[in-house]
Amino acid sequence: MTIKPKLSALFKSCTLAAAVSLPLASNAQADDSFILAQAMNTDHIFHATSEQFITELDAQNPDYDVEYHPGGDLGDWTSLFEQTMQGAIPMTITYGASEFDPRLDLTWLGYVVDSWEKAREVYGPGGPMVDVYNQILEENDLVSLGIIPAGFGSITIRKGVGKVPTNFPEDAKGIKMRVVPTPLAVERFNNLGFSAVPMPFSELYTALQLGTVDGRAFGPAVEIWQMRDVLESYVLTRDYFEHAFWLVNKDWWDDLPEQERKDIRAAADATLNVVWDKARSIDEDYLAKVREHGIDVVELTPTQLQKAKDSLYANEWPYMEDVVGTDIMDMMRKIAAIN
Repeated sequence: MTIKPKLSALFKSCTLAAAVSLPLASNAQADDSFILAQAMNTDHIFHATSEQFITELDAQNPDYDVEYHPGGDLGDWTSLFEQTMQGAIPMTITYGASEFDPRLDLTWLGYVVDSWEKAREVYGPGGPMVDVYNQILEENDLVSLGIIPAGFGSITIRKGVGKVPTNFPEDAKGIKMRVVPTPLAVERFNNLGFSAVPMPFSELYTALQLGTVDGRAFGPAVEIWQMRDVLESYVLTRDYFEHAFWLVNKDWWDDLPEQERKDIRAAADATLNVVWDKARSIDEDYLAKVREHGIDVVELTPTQLQKAKDSLYANEWPYMEDVVGTDIMDMMRKIAAIN
């Protein structure tokens, strides 16, 4: 099944503005320069990836000039996804925007992996997930050069709640858990026994302060550290592995001379090997900081972890199969070693 992007008026206007203000991707080839944009600040792994790539590309092909735009100065992560899809920007590092294709919610799928070693094997350089995602992305005029890791997401509870849920669904009853605003996220945490509250990230900190929600899901260690003053416990469910895409516009990519594609690919591959090592180190460092700050960091027992996995495999995975189709989910089951 092919799902064509549906563009809202707002996104269309963003793309039009970008097309007016930026050189088209097809023009980037002419002067051996192109735009690389990402929406995160300079502390983020996206920035470290971008800088490493520029260095690596200069070693491969010093004639290239990368016009780098960090910090979202060309739009937020959703807008950058769309602008790259439409060809206004040739390259971006961003998350999968399921507004344009609901199959991209596959990035949130629970318990594909539960360790850094397995994550690198599955999502890292040479891993099978790039090919799985490219089956979806290429229908949206995009190609992924690789996957950028951010770390494992788990659940955290705000100060004053006094609950540490580790047995699901029993311990989760009555806990209002903020989830990312996607149907898959609501499905997961309702199945785990929580009252799932979809909420944009921009509203989360205030909601934790005011008690609008009791906790948050989809939290990698770096984000727990950022909100440490309102949190009391961090339960390492590791229910998903947060990652993003390194995307290029497919038409721009296909039109490049073969040698230039090889140069960019070689620079990207070298960068990915560095970034995967760096991302794991960053994730582990922030988890240590969370512990040192006094937040109660709780590991699930093997029995508790397996119970959580079984719930997602029985409920969430069939739900996702209705979205992405049997062929892709069969690949996912093979990747996750689920019989």
